[in-house]
Amino acid sequence: MPHVVVGARTDVGHHRSLNEDALLVGERVWVVADGMGGHAAGDVASSLAVQSLRALDGGDDLAPADVPVAVERTNDALVDYGSEHPEARGMGTTVTGLAEVSIAAVPHWVVFNVGDSRTYRYVGGELRRLTVDHSEVEELVAQGLIDADEARVHPARHIITRSVGMRPTPTVDVWLLPETAGERFLLCSDGLTGELTDPEIAAVLAEHGDPRAAASALVDAVLATDARDNVTVIVVDVVGAENDAGDESTVPQAELSPAPAVGGER
Repeated sequence: MPHVVVGARTDVGHHRSLNEDALLVGERVWVVADGMGGHAAGDVASSLAVQSLRALDGGDDLAPADVPVAVERTNDALVDYGSEHPEARGMGTTVTGLAEVSIAAVPHWVVFNVGDSRTYRYVGGELRRLTVDHSEVEELVAQGLIDADEARVHPARHIITRSVGMRPTPTVDVWLLPETAGERFLLCSDGLTGELTDPEIAAVLAEHGDPRAAASALVDAVLATDARDNVTVIVVDVVGAENDAGDESTVPQAELSPAPAVGGER
């Protein structure tokens, strides 16, 4: 049976005084949330989202349908919080995540997304984006009006069309995948993809076999740029049971902190 080794890191970047990103590194659920810039209390929104989705990590026999229901419940919690706290009214957050679910006792992955934080799958030296950005520029790209390079510098690139904390409740994008030893998932806020291209991200992942080292190197690569936004990454490796438990990548999960890379084995 494959098991999971995880690395994660978050950083405020060079231009922000507050980190509005939040992350969840659980036993079977991993989430990146990015409090929306320009909205009230973005850091509160992302933190509330992660706290709410942590409930998914505690149950047994998680089913695929449980995941979008939990995100919708999280949306309600944020809307209620904004109603009760006028200073936070209008807050919102992106959410992207990976959850291990069971189908007929066989483990599968659910990838889920609302907003423009992303989840990628890296296997066989190829990086593939699994999620679709809910943004104005993504719609322009889909319509063939601009290309991916133009989208990176388009003035509307930060305008989100779907987020957690909005009314009506947003549709949660969900993908179901079989669990395969040797695959690697990358969850990230747009602080990573706004500074690094997909080929640059793939090169870093190829260079670092340890997920903790990969997560740290990705953030370091962003910090070597202008790093205009907060940046958060989670790297989830699915490794075979034959891996030696004494390998340096399979250490007990560390406590998350704002800057250093952390990780562990499940």
